[in-house]
Amino acid sequence: MSPTPERSRKFLVIADGSAEFAAALRFACRRARSTGGTVAVLQVLAPAVFEHWSGVRDEIERQARQSALEAAAAFTPLVQAETGRDPEVILVQADDTRDALRKAISADKDIKILVLAAATGGRSPGPLVASIAREGVRWGGRNLPVTIVPGDLSDAEIDDLA
Repeated sequence: MSPTPERSRKFLVIADGSAEFAAALRFACRRARSTGGTVAVLQVLAPAVFEHWSGVRDEIERQARQSALEAAAAFTPLVQAETGRDPEVILVQADDTRDALRKAISADKDIKILVLAAATGGRSPGPLVASIAREGVRWGGRNLPVTIVPGDLSDAEIDDLA
């Protein structure tokens, strides 16, 4: 049974500002296009900690959301060109990326694959990749496959793989 537009397979990518994000996003786009899926991009919003005036806290949170949406505008054309669809931008307020992933994946059963890019330059694979390699991803009552792509893949290499 193929996915219907209402329940499409989503490839989740984390917009973290890293150089490797571009490789993960392009790979997810290519896989979504070849499988009829969509791309969802998670942006983590740090909680605003300002206890004295809720109005100030609300303004800080509003500005963080606005900044995240502006950042999404930068990668939306690529997703549209690669998949023919707009990305789904998921904004989650959380203390860290792993907590935000847990919330997003638990809330959306259509997220079927998490796409991460490993760090480049001979460094470790990155803290999130290392954490997931140790502990896996079992959130929302289900296991979630994780695709880890080298962060320094060229566009041609991604096209060949995806």
